[in-house]
Amino acid sequence: MTDHYATLGVTKLATHDEIRTAYRKMASVHHPDKESGNKEKFQAIQAAYGILGNTEKRTQYDNPPSPFSRGPHGFQFNSSSDGVNDIFNQMFRQSRQQQQHTPFVRMSLWIQLHDVATGGKRPVAIGGNTGTSTIEIDIPMGINDGDSVQYQGLAPGGGDLVIQFRIHPNATWQRSGLDLITEHNASIWDMILGSDISVKTITGGELTTTMQPNTQPRTVLRLRQHGLKDSHGRQGDILIRVSPVIPQDIAPEIIAAIKLHRK
Repeated sequence: MTDHYATLGVTKLATHDEIRTAYRKMASVHHPDKESGNKEKFQAIQAAYGILGNTEKRTQYDNPPSPFSRGPHGFQFNSSSDGVNDIFNQMFRQSRQQQQHTPFVRMSLWIQLHDVATGGKRPVAIGGNTGTSTIEIDIPMGINDGDSVQYQGLAPGGGDLVIQFRIHPNATWQRSGLDLITEHNASIWDMILGSDISVKTITGGELTTTMQPNTQPRTVLRLRQHGLKDSHGRQGDILIRVSPVIPQDIAPEIIAAIKLHRK
């Protein structure tokens, strides 16, 4: 998939105004009417801004469809390979379900972002005519909020269970597709002089990266291949947004030196 952010030279955390400014700057440079213009680049820039400059289209671009999608018969796995066999298998499955006349049981299940990162098995209580029973399901890694998954034969009476997954907001991490974004407060001295930053991952591990000297406020540090994974093995990044913190007890001589430097 084309990286529209890279086309405009901005990060995924760029504001709407930053995206618009970057678009105008690059469009001005590469406009075909100019001597330095490049028609192909100009068209790519226009296409990128057409997506990122529209709030709804940008949201859809940042959150691509999960390999798990809802269809008229619940969970389907999207794959571009062996399409004929996929269609045949789906038709066979639907025919078998119609012959059985077994109703679906649908429910919602709230999970944590940690569950999205790790996937794995989870006990679920289901109510039926004979009472409540507990079954075990597999949570697909990288599943999106609102996705539904169909589990064959797990509902009471042998029917299929369709679960719509909802994901609780996380106080530390913001999700963008498979990327995870977090804030890091750093003292102005560390931002001026440079420092190592430690980040505790959503799965409990710890990562360290280096903040270079003269780091500017709102700089984004990227830890590649440490974000969420999906069922295809693709993995996003961790993005660390640095915010400055001014110490409360700055020594008078330091303030005097700063004032002297400003002159």
